[in-house]
Amino acid sequence: MVGVIRRLNQLTALVRIRNGPGAAVLPQDVTRIHMEFAHKINGGHMGPRKFWRDALPRLKYWNPAVPMVVNRSNNQEGPAMLTLYFREPGSAFTSDIPQPSSSTEGFAKAPVPAPGERVLTIDMKNRRSEAILKEFMDKSGAVAVKMTPQDEAKLREVEDLEATGAIDREKVAKMNAAAKREKQMIAQAHSEAAAIKAAL
Repeated sequence: MVGVIRRLNQLTALVRIRNGPGAAVLPQDVTRIHMEFAHKINGGHMGPRKFWRDALPRLKYWNPAVPMVVNRSNNQEGPAMLTLYFREPGSAFTSDIPQPSSSTEGFAKAPVPAPGERVLTIDMKNRRSEAILKEFMDKSGAVAVKMTPQDEAKLREVEDLEATGAIDREKVAKMNAAAKREKQMIAQAHSEAAAIKAAL
């Protein structure tokens, strides 16, 4: 059973990171991406956080060479910005420029564009992740990746395994509940028998 669960987890992770919101190939002129938002969802940071959790891993999967830096802070009143960096046509831009590391303390601010780069920003605050993704796709020129027949077959397999797992979990829950009831009834019978003996 452990092998099936491990296989399901690996299959699910692979299929879900290859497909869905954010599964897109960026054009060659996108040089890097920077995100800034707060840790918690209040203050208009729910959409940015959901975009970061759902769409950004897929973007990174399909565009491993594009640096993607995330700057999170504890300032819930602070900005929620997505910054796109583009190579200017005909420029001598080099991708060897140092990149800041992602930060959970607000230390990785969006860098100024390098010579030969231009910047485009998306204000993510108080917006749903779907709206952020749509604007990102429009402004970046990214092309959504279509699901392959192989991935469709894998997704069906994942769904079948999940459905089987749900049925099995329900059966086990019913068995556990029945065993618990039986144990309670036995305990109650012992208690009543002890009370009768004590009364004699």
